[in-house]
Amino acid sequence: MSPQVQIVLIAAGCTSAVGLAGMGVVRLLRRASLRLSIQASGAVPVLAIVAATLGTAEAMFLSQHDFGVVVMVCIIAGIVASGFSWLLGRQVESGSAALRQAARSLGDEAGQFRPPAQPLAAEFTALSQELTHTSAKLAKSRARERALEQSRRQLVAWVSHDLRTPLAGLRAMAEALEDGLAADPPRYHKQIRAEAERLASMVDDLFELSRIHSGALQLSSEQIALDDLVSDVLASTEALALERGVSLDGRAAGQLTVRADPRELSRALTNLLANAIRHTPPGGCVHVEARHENGDALLAVADGCGGIPEADLPRVFDLAWRGTDARSPAPDSGAGLGLAIVRGVAEAHQGSVRVVNAGEGCCFEMRLPACS
Repeated sequence: MSPQVQIVLIAAGCTSAVGLAGMGVVRLLRRASLRLSIQASGAVPVLAIVAATLGTAEAMFLSQHDFGVVVMVCIIAGIVASGFSWLLGRQVESGSAALRQAARSLGDEAGQFRPPAQPLAAEFTALSQELTHTSAKLAKSRARERALEQSRRQLVAWVSHDLRTPLAGLRAMAEALEDGLAADPPRYHKQIRAEAERLASMVDDLFELSRIHSGALQLSSEQIALDDLVSDVLASTEALALERGVSLDGRAAGQLTVRADPRELSRALTNLLANAIRHTPPGGCVHVEARHENGDALLAVADGCGGIPEADLPRVFDLAWRGTDARSPAPDSGAGLGLAIVRGVAEAHQGSVRVVNAGEGCCFEMRLPACS
């Protein structure tokens, strides 16, 4: 066997022995600190090189002086390598501790992540950036949750009031009929039926909204011609418009179709139209239009309400919002659920809604994907 082969075998044996031992040490340290693991990982290759060097030096029958020099060089190299491993492990541990301390700010009341000021390794920097993005999302989520909670509280207060008022009236009319004090019983019967229908409508709205928010809204989608939808909704709200002295006008541009649930889409458009009629003064006009726009189907309802304050426009579709100033709630305006249902139905159909001030009033737009 040639000397070169002997040297290779001796070096391979020595490094393999140290490598196996190192694998065992790394396995034992898998739950230890990152700094200790880095130091161990740095020590294993150094020890492997030292073992291979000493093994081959011994096999080469070096003189005692030369062998001592080799040993001294290996010891110095091992000390220097261990020092660098210690410094690297300390740096990594410091960055990890700083990032861990910064991550604790996510649990604060403000919940705003504050990245460490010290320089970090590339991986820690990327993790810090991800935590910053996550913190921003959490802040938006918390703000939305607070807004929803406030809306729910307002909804409970307003619905309680809106339910209490007709119930009190129903009880008073029932007592008057029971005691024979009603001067015009047919009128009382008509009023009782109207109040009962109003209560039923409010309960239906609450049920619909709860299905939307809980994700339990089941859609039975089919292809719908929007000209037929507009005609049907205009017919169903004609009585309300006549009662209010408001004229209705509607049209659909061409053969425009969407894939949607007929019942839910009709409910959403009816809510928009009824809302427009209630807030348009007598003698005004409400216009409904269905048209193509940028590849989508657009349902637009324009009224003559006088406009909505710009500051209130982003809140129009919020739960329980019933208007301020120019668009104040009327006695029969409900609990502020209609427009929230419109937004829920539109989003369930992968669409969107918005409102803008236009002309003498507002224009509510519901955008849906059009059928090709």
